[in-house]
Amino acid sequence: MLPFLRPLLSLSLLALALAACESTSNVDLESRNFNVQQTSVPPGEAVASTEQITSLVRRSGPTYVTLIVSQPNKVDTVTKENRKGTPVTSGSGFVVDGSGYIMTAAHVAKRVGNTVSAKAANGRVYSGEVVAVRPDNDMAVIRLRGFSGKAVTPADDQCLAKGNIVYSLGRPHAQGDTARLGEFESASFGQAVKYAGDDAKFGYPDAMVLRLSTQKGESGGPLFDQRGDLVGMVVSTLYDNAGQPLNLAHAVPSSTLAGFLCGTVQCSAQWRAIAAGGGRCAS
Repeated sequence: MLPFLRPLLSLSLLALALAACESTSNVDLESRNFNVQQTSVPPGEAVASTEQITSLVRRSGPTYVTLIVSQPNKVDTVTKENRKGTPVTSGSGFVVDGSGYIMTAAHVAKRVGNTVSAKAANGRVYSGEVVAVRPDNDMAVIRLRGFSGKAVTPADDQCLAKGNIVYSLGRPHAQGDTARLGEFESASFGQAVKYAGDDAKFGYPDAMVLRLSTQKGESGGPLFDQRGDLVGMVVSTLYDNAGQPLNLAHAVPSSTLAGFLCGTVQCSAQWRAIAAGGGRCAS
């Protein structure tokens, strides 16, 4: 039987236990302190790889945000308090345009019009709303008001080989900001995925497979290569038939993100080139 898959964030999901990690270190970044966790890099590469990722987190950390998504309250009289709505999810995201556009997973954003509070690297919390959602490929775009920040750099070369080092940024529930160091396993899972329960309308036709121990709360977080360039967005984790995590995760590749982003808002020349096929791997 195939392993179970679950979105990394859903209020209806059971909380996951902390995964043991082979090594950890801390990175101070403005108002944040990232915990660097390594779970799958071969022991011989452990120290060097973790030190490399520690350095890269300083570069990529400012592009990452944490999100609380709320559903607007349906009331006749709108006040400052009820305008904020009722929180429905929380998750991770990343800046795709310095003027305030953020990408995250669709099962985090839920639907167009939901309001968002986003904590940026400078420690400030910005308000915004969900402007586009694609449930069938688990992608969403958020626009923040009054935000000006550093955007991710999408990788020009989307070709990753099995065993290549990758790392993600996210915030597991009940933990702090976390950088996870792992490996690229495959460019394709080989079948479509549909979530269960309250997230049944969300899923994706295929995904990158990663050796990465992600947890609930990290959905929508950025995935970087060993140069610190964006190669995807983390969306789910894999479980065995007993419900135990398999140290495997799925991510939507940057080429797919680029097509959705550029079809939704005005995007940069680099994003347009990737959307047009310039960053895809030929093999």
